[in-house]
Amino acid sequence: MATLPQATTRPKEQQSALFDYFWSLAGAVSVRTKILGIVLGLVILLGVGITIQVRETLHNALAARLQEQSVSAARDLAARATDLILINDLYDLHQLLNETLVNNPDVRYAFLVDTNGEVIVHTFGEGFPLDLLTANRVAADGHHATVTLDSDEGQIWDTAVPIFEGRAGIARIGFSENSVHTVVSRLTNQMLITIGIVSTVGILAAAFLTWVVTRPILDLKQAAQAVGQGDFNQWVQPWAGDEIGELAKAFNVMTADLARAEAQHIEREELRSQLLEKVITAQEEERKRIARELHDETGQALTSLMMHLHKMNQQCPVPELKPQFDDLRQLVSRTLNDVHNLSVELRPSALDDMGLAAALQRYVNDCRKRYPLEIDLAMIGLDNARLPSTTETALYRIVQEGLTNIARHAQAKTASIMIERRHGRVRAIIEDDGIGFDSGKTSGKERLGLYGIRERAELLNGSVIIESEPGHGVTILVEIPI
Repeated sequence: MATLPQATTRPKEQQSALFDYFWSLAGAVSVRTKILGIVLGLVILLGVGITIQVRETLHNALAARLQEQSVSAARDLAARATDLILINDLYDLHQLLNETLVNNPDVRYAFLVDTNGEVIVHTFGEGFPLDLLTANRVAADGHHATVTLDSDEGQIWDTAVPIFEGRAGIARIGFSENSVHTVVSRLTNQMLITIGIVSTVGILAAAFLTWVVTRPILDLKQAAQAVGQGDFNQWVQPWAGDEIGELAKAFNVMTADLARAEAQHIEREELRSQLLEKVITAQEEERKRIARELHDETGQALTSLMMHLHKMNQQCPVPELKPQFDDLRQLVSRTLNDVHNLSVELRPSALDDMGLAAALQRYVNDCRKRYPLEIDLAMIGLDNARLPSTTETALYRIVQEGLTNIARHAQAKTASIMIERRHGRVRAIIEDDGIGFDSGKTSGKERLGLYGIRERAELLNGSVIIESEPGHGVTILVEIPI
């Protein structure tokens, strides 16, 4: 019982597969080919159907007419042979048969049989075929009897007519269908020629029709491809007021809406870029101000505090307080170093004074001291001329963010950084051998850092490619045009 549903559904699955295969083949053909195929198929189908029907009808009509001719000729022969048989005039009987053959081109043979079944005269020169005697019989009181016989020349309509109500014998005549076949074949050839001419005209008409129908469709296709590539200024000329014309008008309305939406999107992107640039510029300026204040004011205050602690330590009359003064001086010293490092991270002075290469070298050296991480730094093409200030700042922050992510999240042992300037572009590659991550499952902090890298690069019309797999580290490729 469990196999019945499978047995019943399998033919349906096969039919569905065949239909899908046919539809895939038919769907791959162009509209023009489909229209041409439909027109040509209809013309050929109609022509062949009419040809077969006309051929069959004509054959039946000519065959019926041939049968009537055979009956008429046989009755005429029987009537004219009655007196000659009664007087036993064999010569005139031969002449009568020959005259019958001459007057009827379709007659293949004629002969007369007496009441005893013996052949009186016949038109067979080399000998009479005896099996022909029993091929057709007619009653004495019958009107006629017609049968079809097979021969080397095709079918023969054999008609037997009693002579003088059967008292003088029987007259037999055989009519060939060759003339019928000749007429039918000639008509068939003419109709086939007509079908060929009509098919040619139909193909030309269908080609013109398909050109008229598919031309606007091809225009729509080309315009749609251009729109798919980002060109929203496409406009299609409506050819007529039919459905395709309405489709062209709707397409034009759509492209106009897309163009307006794209213009608004570009405007919003420009505003966003300007705002982002102002935000980043303000951020860098604020970093520079805070770093300067930390260095100039806080650093000087801490330095002054260290000097006063040292002086107080020397002037203190209580020996028990001297260790406390030393502890305070060490605390202030560590705080001064932290303030100095913080001011450098906020805005390294080397980036403004000596350029990107020197700033990155100092930052990498500092990271080597702070993190248990082996860092390789390679810079190519940055010795002769400096990059634009915005580009240097963006690359410095990108490398800074990348190394911070590696130190905090990657659990890596080694990291490599390469900065290369070539062909009007600068490329930065940051790699590590850490645990990697799945791009769809990054944590919030990692995603925020990568987003900051992408934002800084795109602000300068650059691109960012991030490749990572769990257990295979991370590779960040940044390209920025100069």
